[in-house]
Formats: sequence, structure tokens, C-alpha cells
Amino acid sequence: MEIDENSPNIHIPRLDGFTGIEKPLGAGYEPGQGNNPADSVFNRVLPNALTAKSDELFALARKSSLWTLSFGLACCAIEMISAHASHHDLDRFGVVTWPSPRQADVMIVAGTVVKKMADPIKLLYEQMPDPKWVIAMGSCATNGGPYYKSYSVVMGVDHLIPVDVYVPGCPPRPEALIYGVMQLQEKIKNDAKRSFDEGSLHHNYEEQ
Repeated sequence: MEIDENSPNIHIPRLDGFTGIEKPLGAGYEPGQGNNPADSVFNRVLPNALTAKSDELFALARKSSLWTLSFGLACCAIEMISAHASHHDLDRFGVVTWPSPRQADVMIVAGTVVKKMADPIKLLYEQMPDPKWVIAMGSCATNGGPYYKSYSVVMGVDHLIPVDVYVPGCPPRPEALIYGVMQLQEKIKNDAKRSFDEGSLHHNYEEQ
């Protein structure tokens, strides 16, 4: 079967060596056949209408398509990999790993942050576009963990960059990271609602 990009027809060759046939794309299709979407409750209650604040719509899109800059530093990285693997499938939450900071939304710091890694972490965080969030995964990234007061370990990645969600554990289970991602999604949604309310209050105060 061959598709010509310059023609709306599809070429179906014959196996017996004779000339194939030309069939227009979409020929034989009738409405109502194939996979049909289920009836939407919005169409039954209020068809073709949706009322929402723009900030909340943007937050809905952001929280449902988080691209993570997965910064695996130690044993917590194994649990983070497990969360993205087929058994837990973090992709079903819209969370996709991304190797470049320039398109990433969330930095997951998973593991021990040594002082030698402080500058690279800050550099990668600064290269991420706004808005951006940080998840500190595990005791080491939270407060130094078993290396507390060590000469070479940073006592929590929040000494370097702002952290939005802390996931405790040494190491935390993949389910704990998934729960942390869900908490971050709630934070994104609530921050959008709060920013609108504060902006409205500020605007009304200036008018008075």
C-alpha cells in the first residue's frame, strides 16, 4: 500500500503482478462507523460552552503535561526510574522525562547533592523556562539524609534552589514519588486560583 503525498488517492498493489487499483482516501467511510467517542456530560448539560478563568485553564494544561528534568544522583534515581517504568507508568499522569532543561517544567532531584554538584544544579535550574517547579526526592535531597553534617554534602537542595514538594524516604518508593507529583499538580492548580483571587483583591483595592 502506497500513499502519494501529492495526490488524495491511495495505491493498493495486487499480489498477482497485475496493475493495482487507485482508491481515494476515506472512500467507503460512513459516519457512525469505527471508534466513536462517548457522550460527553458537558454536551448534555451545557452544550458547546465552558466558563473558566484563563489562569486556571493554563494551570490545567501545565499540571497535565509536566516534563521532568530527571536529575538522578544516587540510589533514589533507581526508584525514580521504576516510577517511570511499565509497572507504575508515570506517563499516565502526563509526566514525561526530558533530557534538556530548556523544555523541562519540573526538576526532580533524586539523590545525594554533594557540593561539587551545586553549581551544575543551579545552572540547569536557571536554564529551565518559567514557570518551573522542583521536587526533592529522598532524605538526601531533603536534608542531607544519612550524610547529615558531612563535609562534602549539601544539607538539602533547598539551600541551592527553591523546592516545591518534598518526598521523604531513604529511598522513597515509586508510589511516594507519584504521590509527590500529584501534590505538585494540586499546588499548580491552587496557585493559579490564588493568584487570580489576589489579583482581583489588589485591583479592587486600587479602584477604591
